[in-house]
Amino acid sequence: MKPIQVGLLGIGTVGSGTFEVLRRNQAEIERRAGRGIAITMVADLDVARAQSIVGPDVQVVNDARAVIANSEIDIVIELIGGYGIAKALVLEAIAAGKHVVTANKALLAVHGTEIFAAAHAKGVMVAFEAAVAGGIPIIKALREGLTANRIEWVAGIINGTTNFILSEMRDKGLDFDVVLKEAQRLGYAEQLGYRIKLLGITKRTAQGVELRVHPCLIPAKRLIANVEGAMNAVLVQGDAVGSTLYYGKGAGSEPTASAVIADLVDITRLHTADPLHRVPHLAFQPDAMSDLQVLPMSEVVTSYYLRLRVADEAGVLARVTGLLAEAGISIDAVLQREADQVGGEGATSTDLIILTHSTREGEMNAVLADMQALPSVLAPIVRIRKEELN
Repeated sequence: MKPIQVGLLGIGTVGSGTFEVLRRNQAEIERRAGRGIAITMVADLDVARAQSIVGPDVQVVNDARAVIANSEIDIVIELIGGYGIAKALVLEAIAAGKHVVTANKALLAVHGTEIFAAAHAKGVMVAFEAAVAGGIPIIKALREGLTANRIEWVAGIINGTTNFILSEMRDKGLDFDVVLKEAQRLGYAEQLGYRIKLLGITKRTAQGVELRVHPCLIPAKRLIANVEGAMNAVLVQGDAVGSTLYYGKGAGSEPTASAVIADLVDITRLHTADPLHRVPHLAFQPDAMSDLQVLPMSEVVTSYYLRLRVADEAGVLARVTGLLAEAGISIDAVLQREADQVGGEGATSTDLIILTHSTREGEMNAVLADMQALPSVLAPIVRIRKEELN
């Protein structure tokens, strides 16, 4: 059977990795796909460099539209990046009846709905495993392995660079961000059994869908709390399976290429299926989308770590906790550090650490404003959201 012919738009880090892995593992990939897959045409502005990578048997052009116009090309891989020319090229490829594989996070974040709707109308597929957590096969896990589940929430360390920074901050005390630096330097997070990770979180609630990205305190005993360095991880909660964790490299030439090629294999397997009965990736049906609202941050419910630098004087703790009580915010734990001298004439201050139970963000914002206005609060209050991820 004739191999599926693939056109590659952009042969930078990921593109060259894709070409190399496809070449190196050609026989194994063909066995798993049931048909050969060959990159036969590449578009890149640096034609000479691209030709040196792919060799003389692959056609290289400097015009991406020439790839889309080639009637022999079945699948177009978009690895240009951004959402300017990349959007136009993806939509043109779809209009030309080509399946599309992309690693373009920005493109899908800004124009995903339009792109998926166009693909659905044309009866082609848009696959994007490489656009989500690099080499971790999270889309395939959600689409296939967890297909019986109602997904309740997803939380992920989805940026290897920031995870590396946070790991270095804890291990070496490096000064990157004042709030996180102080929390790590003073060691409060791990005295209390937590670690700080930058998480992307989405949760389905009765009121709507939470979508948020921020530093979180998470229990040190959780597996995701122990993901270090440049590694990524995604934690998924399903109603039937419970929690499952997916871990791996979130970036890099060949890890991302692994995801790109997995999409090529998927499309190759489904290429001859009836387009009218083909289930798109993530079962995305543009005419059957949920109208659940995305909740504003003020409506998000979570618990909190608060650190207040306060004057070491009688009644401070009572005033602070009194404000929380008036707002109906219950306290999980309180820690007060030994006082130290902060000025002349024996003036002293101390750090007051408070862990709260869950409350609405808007209510916490109001209480923090009242706390900050107290004369005994001597510095900006540090607030870090806390997620148990049960």
